[in-house]
Amino acid sequence: MFKCPRIHSVEVIDNFILLVKFENQEQRIYDVSRLLEKEMFAPLKNPVFFKSFTVDTGGYAVIWNEDLDISEYELWKNGTVPVGQPSNP
Repeated sequence: MFKCPRIHSVEVIDNFILLVKFENQEQRIYDVSRLLEKEMFAPLKNPVFFKSFTVDTGGYAVIWNEDLDISEYELWKNGTVPVGQPSNP
């Protein structure tokens, strides 16, 4: 059974683009813009709010507030592997 690695750190690298670093030393680039049409994620259209996230203490999510987060699974499975990094399932 696949166990998703936990999030180590996250940084904004462009408009609505996150670089997520996982505990296993791998990284994913995640484009949040595809979520912005969903009402739940609409607040992320504000660039200041978008940059105001934290990483969950256990590394299980990127959190903006008590109602808005993205799980480590979503970031891992739907993020893209940066050029030059080998891909792992």
